[in-house]
Amino acid sequence: MANQKKKTPSNITRRAFLKNVGTGTVAAAVAPSVLIGDEVEVKVDKPTNVIFILTDDQGPWAAGCCGNDEIRTPFIDQLAAEGTRFSNFFCTSPVCSPARASLMTGRIPSAHGVHDFLRTGSMPPNNERYLEELTCYTDVLVENDYTVGLSGKWHLGDSLTPQHGFSHWFAMPLGGSKYNNANMIRDGRVEQQSGYLTDVITDDALNFISENQDGPFYLSVNYNAPHTPFKGHPKDIVDSYADCLFESCPQEALHPWAGRGSHSHMGNRESLKGYFAAITALDLNIGRILERLDQHNIRENTLIVFSSDNGYSCGHNGFWHKGNGTFPLNMYENSVKVPFIMSHQGRIPEGQVSQAMVSQYDFMSTLLDYLDLPDPNDDTSPGRSFVPTLSGETNDVKDRIVVFDEYGPVRMIRTQEWKYVHRYPYGPHELYDLKKDPRERKNLIDEKSKRALIKDLRQQLGTWFQQYVIPRLDGTRCSVSGRGQAAKIVDNKYCEDAFHQRNN
Repeated sequence: MANQKKKTPSNITRRAFLKNVGTGTVAAAVAPSVLIGDEVEVKVDKPTNVIFILTDDQGPWAAGCCGNDEIRTPFIDQLAAEGTRFSNFFCTSPVCSPARASLMTGRIPSAHGVHDFLRTGSMPPNNERYLEELTCYTDVLVENDYTVGLSGKWHLGDSLTPQHGFSHWFAMPLGGSKYNNANMIRDGRVEQQSGYLTDVITDDALNFISENQDGPFYLSVNYNAPHTPFKGHPKDIVDSYADCLFESCPQEALHPWAGRGSHSHMGNRESLKGYFAAITALDLNIGRILERLDQHNIRENTLIVFSSDNGYSCGHNGFWHKGNGTFPLNMYENSVKVPFIMSHQGRIPEGQVSQAMVSQYDFMSTLLDYLDLPDPNDDTSPGRSFVPTLSGETNDVKDRIVVFDEYGPVRMIRTQEWKYVHRYPYGPHELYDLKKDPRERKNLIDEKSKRALIKDLRQQLGTWFQQYVIPRLDGTRCSVSGRGQAAKIVDNKYCEDAFHQRNN
């Protein structure tokens, strides 16, 4: 395939970045690179390296390339300009652990058994391995001579021990962390790392890239940011948002289902400044990663994927948080949609925005297809490769028009136009016309004129999940309520016990 030789902008310092806020200089410094010289053909003789940058709780609205002109994300925007962004990319469950398990395995939560964030099981004496019997895409990579590394958050059980092919393991002990002088795991030991956690994770990632520059390598850079707490971030970046209007985060009237966490953050400018600053800080670290790839002349042989585990609301729809920001649990767009970008110079179309309806359960199939490696998943996975969408071989709107989501007893079917949410066993249910009501203000579930549509969507929802659910792991039979999963599900009769801490 013909490739265009690109000159990637060099990194900029935090001081220069902040100095030029609002002047246009920053945008110029990180504008999409332009073709220099004549087009040259590059033959790729080596397998493609992969860097998957995964953030934690980043809403689909929380990047400049997603249409937000208040938050500063020049390097995420650069990835979008140099690759393809999917504006309809959905998590499989709007909370961290089940979403991450689906990314790794290609299965839905009701087929891998992780239905909520893992409250326990990460560290001894209760370090349970939640993905023990499953095949992850990293297992396939290792079988095909990749060196596989993790820098950052794991939160899928037994954080102490490398699993599924990872030979480099610099992991957070738990699912959350403070941002300064945090504990991290290296060589099976928990050690306090001095400095700002986002920088610390990046430092480790940069060392891994340098040590494995001859490839092929795969690296997960799993930032904790912008997850709570919304404090402890670099003061200069926080202060740079002092005059921000935060119009992209309307602090709406409190939702009647809003959880306790919403009360302390709603209307709190310090929370907003902290959330925005966390994203800008991680963005600057993405710039460091791009710079390191350029230093080793391996950018053109490296696929970069950027996404988040689940979405997030900062006052949107009257609450803060994600799927468990309300009870009953919610499936609002800002909870279930995440930013998603794939960038590979000369291989993936640049500056494209795809409207394809794609999901985390598609990621494993897509990645392995892109690398021309076998996909071991059988009929238990609904995942389909969207590589043809990347190359423009399909009409993405026509061919990929529906996705599904679940969070315990709450399930969703989402088409280009409609969203239907069903809560087992008794409701309440929801129906939204997303063309006319993109902010999900008017629930049409009781409208007589929509009865046939509701029946059809409910039937599609039931049929799809019936095909992919493993009955003993069925989330609708578990008492998931958003305060964490306390045990591995062995059989449905243990589901209630697994989530008993909700009421403790």
